[in-house]
Amino acid sequence: MSDLIVALGLALALEGVAYALFPGPMKRMIAVVLASDDASVRLSGLACVVMGVVVVWLIRG
Repeated sequence: MSDLIVALGLALALEGVAYALFPGPMKRMIAVVLASDDASVRLSGLACVVMGVVVVWLIRG
């Protein structure tokens, strides 16, 4: 359980760095996501989930 909390903290830190260093591009990215259809956003999210699970599996496996 502590690994999950650490992973969430790391994800928040990385998101925060992206917004702090590149606020303009991050706003544009959000606008692109908002303009996209639900299926595209869902597919992108599922692809990220799969990549994340594969990375964790390779590192921890």
